[in-house]
Amino acid sequence: MLKRYWGAAAVVVLLAAGCGQTVQMQPFEAQPNTAEPCADLVADLPDTLLGADRATIRPESDVMAAWGDPPIGLRCGVPRPAGLEIDSLLQEVGEVLWLPQPEDAPTMFVAVQREAYVELTIPTSYGAPAGALSEVSELVAEHLEERADSGV
Repeated sequence: MLKRYWGAAAVVVLLAAGCGQTVQMQPFEAQPNTAEPCADLVADLPDTLLGADRATIRPESDVMAAWGDPPIGLRCGVPRPAGLEIDSLLQEVGEVLWLPQPEDAPTMFVAVQREAYVELTIPTSYGAPAGALSEVSELVAEHLEERADSGV
């Protein structure tokens, strides 16, 4: 299980680039019927998150975004989290429920009970994740319909 969290932490890697920054992100196969709402969400994400500027990502994708160094990463349409159970501890931010991973010191949060799962990775160097979760939650609530049948 610990391996899974290290893998999640490795989702985003900063690459050296000329003037701006480019972030290499782990591609994934988006869940069916999530491409359009996820692309709308990602297009509406802010240029700055937790004081970090939005970066160019590789490979290019309509369903992923990144900010800063070390990078904050967002992937929309990811598969259902393996650790999501009926009794999972969820954190409610605005109208969105997030699954913190790992539970004791989360650096990754997955929005659940939406038409698409959204993974937000926030390095500990940014401090408390509340600001990022709040800002992203507003957009998740706006772009992704609530679904009670998401497995929770």
